[in-house]
Amino acid sequence: LSIIGCVVNGPGEAAMTEIGITGGRKGNNMLYLSGIQSEKILTEDIINRVVQEVEKKALSLDNQ
Repeated sequence: LSIIGCVVNGPGEAAMTEIGITGGRKGNNMLYLSGIQSEKILTEDIINRVVQEVEKKALSLDNQ
């Protein structure tokens, strides 16, 4: 899991994580899943979305 405020270095660092969030302008942040850019997330939704993605990932690991 990575949460990176920098929009310059963040995408490269998030590409090396299972779940990554990079900062963005005007409250838009980018979600990365398995190193792939997924979708924009509003700043106000980051905590709930990170928890949701971590819980999904944990469940998938438990089911392996």
